[in-house]
Amino acid sequence: MKRTADIHHHALARGLCARIHDAVELRRRYRLMSFCRSHTLAIARHGLVALLPPQVELIYGPGCPECVLPASHIDRMIALTRMHNITLCVSDAMLRVPGASRANLLEARAAGADIVSLEAASDALVLARANPQRDIVYVATGFETAAPETAEALMRARALACSNFSVLCHHVLTPAAMRHLVADDAIGERTPLNGFLAPSHVSEVIGVSPYRSISRDFVKPVVIAGPEATDVLQAVLMLVGQINECRADTENQYTRAVTEAGDISAQRLVDEVFEVRDSFVWRQLGEVRHSALALRPAFAQWDAGRRYALAWDERGDEAISDATSDTTSDAMSDATSLTSGAMLCTPFTPLGLRPGGANVSACGGYEQVLARAS
Repeated sequence: MKRTADIHHHALARGLCARIHDAVELRRRYRLMSFCRSHTLAIARHGLVALLPPQVELIYGPGCPECVLPASHIDRMIALTRMHNITLCVSDAMLRVPGASRANLLEARAAGADIVSLEAASDALVLARANPQRDIVYVATGFETAAPETAEALMRARALACSNFSVLCHHVLTPAAMRHLVADDAIGERTPLNGFLAPSHVSEVIGVSPYRSISRDFVKPVVIAGPEATDVLQAVLMLVGQINECRADTENQYTRAVTEAGDISAQRLVDEVFEVRDSFVWRQLGEVRHSALALRPAFAQWDAGRRYALAWDERGDEAISDATSDTTSDAMSDATSLTSGAMLCTPFTPLGLRPGGANVSACGGYEQVLARAS
């Protein structure tokens, strides 16, 4: 199933689409937020929006961990490469994300900053051991899925007494962001959420239980969905059913991989290395309580924030908001759906989390372009 045509000819997908069309109530709107990059890719690659009835609206959530970073943090990373003898290791997706000054890491690298693209903390640790004369700083991004790998690398760095390796931790937490969106009505009154498609791979780590309080406390249906197109369609059908029945439960569509308790060994590893921050500022979401991880004091030697005495100033994020608002505010007022929002943000012009409830992430825009091109 690599093209929309494949979905049209896939018996299971056809059956699910037919059931969704039969289930929706004509006078009801079903505004469903997806929190998973895998869901974004599946929806864009297979053109799922076109297969759903108009009453069902799929909305981007903050599913791109690079785009939700405060803009001022990007500027501080650039400044860090200028002030110290370090090699900064970041993911490819972070290179073009703009800072408050509109500069990005790719431009800084072109200007001579020592910035390399690495997707895993373990690779940065290997680089540190091969280059003992350089300080290697790994910028750890990602949701709960990525945190265990970073924790494992830090455990190994401690065991090896690798002193020229450190981590700048920006791991963020999904349930806290979900709670913030519904608790503070961060997406605005014009686009109330009716339910959540909870992420697939994150849920493999944290399990089902963390979402139950969201359903209970905020009366919002949650369905954990697998990463495939048919998974998304089945999860949409499950959410439509809950909304029609005026239920707000947490259900697990992705039963082949997600359990109630999740991956206990991964959770223990993360808990040994990290602690939950009291609060963390998300780009254009503002301060979100208990929504990110920080290294425990036992790993202070490998904490780049402490090593280089970094002080983050999120007030600089107002600059990027103002800089983009004139050109995008009109478009974003209606860009809460996957059909319109995805094209505003590409790997060449990433915008990050925007007002109006749409995280028009670079991955979504890019995949939408690929889907149209093919």
